Formats: sequence, C-alpha cells, structure tokens
Amino acid sequence: MAWILLLIIIAVALGLVGAVVHGLLYLLVIGVIVFLIALVLGATVFRRGGRHAAR
Repeated sequence: MAWILLLIIIAVALGLVGAVVHGLLYLLVIGVIVFLIALVLGATVFRRGGRHAAR
C-alpha cells in the first residue's frame, strides 16, 4: 500500500514540475502515466482484499 502512495506522490511532483517549468511538458505526461499506473495497482490491491493476514 505504501508503494501506491509513493507512486501517487511522485506523479503529482512530476506533474507539477512539468506544468510549471517551460519546456518540460514530457514530465507532465510521465506524471499522468505514473498516476494511472498507481490507480490500476490500487484497484487490483483493493479488489483482492488488501493485505493478507500474517501467519
């Protein structure tokens, strides 16, 4: 679950830098792609039921 949050934070940071800095639009695109990957991973984790119980 921490990986998904980390991916979202990275996506937001890349998106902000890509939107603000002139000439770095590709960072905005990479940020959107990373955000979509994080959403897909999050959906699969919640579909499986989250964490598994420790033995």
